[in-house]
Formats: sequence, structure tokens, C-alpha cells
Amino acid sequence: MEKNEIFRYVDHTLLKTTASTAQLKELCDDAIAYGTASVCIPPDRVRQVRQYVGSRMRICTVIGFPNGYNTTSVKAQETSECISAGADEIDMVINRGMVKDGLYNMVKSEIMTIKDICDDKILKVIVETCDLTQEEKIRMCEIVTESGADYIKTSTGFGSAGATFEDVALFRRYVGPHVKIKAAGGISSFEDARKFIELGASRLGTSRLVNLAKAGKL
Repeated sequence: MEKNEIFRYVDHTLLKTTASTAQLKELCDDAIAYGTASVCIPPDRVRQVRQYVGSRMRICTVIGFPNGYNTTSVKAQETSECISAGADEIDMVINRGMVKDGLYNMVKSEIMTIKDICDDKILKVIVETCDLTQEEKIRMCEIVTESGADYIKTSTGFGSAGATFEDVALFRRYVGPHVKIKAAGGISSFEDARKFIELGASRLGTSRLVNLAKAGKL
């Protein structure tokens, strides 16, 4: 796969708490120029970014980010507001405390609640693999599959580790055929990006690939 082709897998991301309007505009301009799948931005900036990009770029935003322990009603309200503001895709963070307590039905119910609000919008479920055991990762593959969500996503990028080849391979083995995979966190080279895609990732959450291209390292 050529490096230029990899950009169509990328959710070009800026989720720093210090992100300025100027930085977000630059993010959008670069995403449009390089043909990325979307821009992934903070929820409070969705309306502003939608007004800036119009229909030129898909907008992804994050819900319950980055810790995931917001109540379901708060996540639901946040999702509704973001979709009303113009979000095309929602990346929600699961409640890992529920996972540790084995409350998988509650985890699934929450995902289903958010998916119902998303309707035909894409829903990606962030499980934060660095916090989960192997058994918990496999169980979350099953839960995400049963919930009807569109994607399972490795990481927020704010945890102790990001995406690994091993976790993406495990996801591909255990998720249902309708569930796609997003690898995120720490993807810093085109070589790694290509490997994640070969292993089964349909999206890559990163800002570094576009930045490498801008620096002439394509």
C-alpha cells in the first residue's frame, strides 16, 4: 500500500486540552489536503469546526473522554448535542470499572443506548486495551459485536499505552464480521500504519502521519 493511500484510513486527531481555534483550522485544512477519513476533535468544538469545513470533511468527536466513567445519561446527552452540532462519527469510552466488576450487561446496555442515539452515524467504542486483561479484551470484542456498534477502538491516546499489533490481531479474531477496528495511540510511522491495516484496522487515530508528510517525510 502506497503511503498516500494510508491517509484515507486516518482520523486526523487533535484532542489536546490546549487546542486553539487556529490549530483546529490547520488540522482541518491538512485533513482536506491529504484526504483523511475524518478529523477527530473535542466535543465542544464540533459546531465551530462544522461551520468551518462545511461538507468538505467528516467530523469525529469523543464522548465520555478520556476516562469513561461519566454516567450513561451524561454520555447520552453529550452524544445528542454533538450530533445536533454536526458530528458524523462518535468515539465513546467505556466504563472500565464496570468491566473490572464483570458488569458486561451494563457495559453493553450503555453502548446500545449511545448507538440508538447515533442512529445512522458511526459509533466507535474505545475499550482502552492497556487497562484490560486478555480475557477482558476478548469479552469486550463480544460485547461490542452484540451491541451493534460499528467499530471497536483500542485506545484514547491518554492511557499508559496505545495501540499494539497484538491487540488489533486479537480484535480481528474475536469481533463479529460487521465490526470494524480502529487502532489509536502512538502510531508514529507509515510502516506501523501499514502493519495495522494489514492486521485488520479500518481506521487509524493519529496526527503524526499528516505531520510527517508536511515535514517532507512522506
